[in-house]
Amino acid sequence: MSAERSDPRPARSRARLLEAATVLLRSGGPSAVTVDAVTRTANVARATLYRHFSSANDLLAASFTSLIPPPPMPPDDGSLRERLLAIVVAWAQSIAEAPTTLTAMAWLSLGPDIGPLPLTQPADAGSPEMRSLRERIAQQYAAPFDVIFDGPQAAAELDDVDRAVALALLIGPLAFGRLSTLAEFDYEKVAVAAVDGFLLTFAKKTDGATASSSESEGA
Repeated sequence: MSAERSDPRPARSRARLLEAATVLLRSGGPSAVTVDAVTRTANVARATLYRHFSSANDLLAASFTSLIPPPPMPPDDGSLRERLLAIVVAWAQSIAEAPTTLTAMAWLSLGPDIGPLPLTQPADAGSPEMRSLRERIAQQYAAPFDVIFDGPQAAAELDDVDRAVALALLIGPLAFGRLSTLAEFDYEKVAVAAVDGFLLTFAKKTDGATASSSESEGA
């Protein structure tokens, strides 16, 4: 039993399958990650793939998860606006140049339908790999903003922030730019507008006006 537990071959097989799927995903997108293509690239039998992944969707979800980079975190110093801008501009650059997270979101939102492998349950949305991908994406977008929203600057300058609405206001316009494929879409300009719009929406009200408005009038 101890020899079986220490056998490194299963781990190596899974790593080879995941590496092959990731290479195919990078080069050809989700549609390139098929069972035949992965097993051929990894030089393993289909039965081996079945032992590690319950469906092709699970394999693709694991590949997406491995490719998602760490989120851009806010700088420690600066005003609330400057720190928010640092995050959103970094996301703008990532979405414009290497939109792995956005591609994974689009794939999930369409209802992955690569097809289950034989003798597996067709509904794999609740599988560990799919849940891991969904959780990774949620953490990606929320983590840097949570650092700010849970801090003293936000408490002093903002009303209670609806985190889902905040992400929609701050990241949604950038996602639109990528999905629209508009050639002249200025990601950085839109990032600035998104931050300023968010601050106007959630700024604490002071004497019937927003704090931001008061500051502008005093400038």
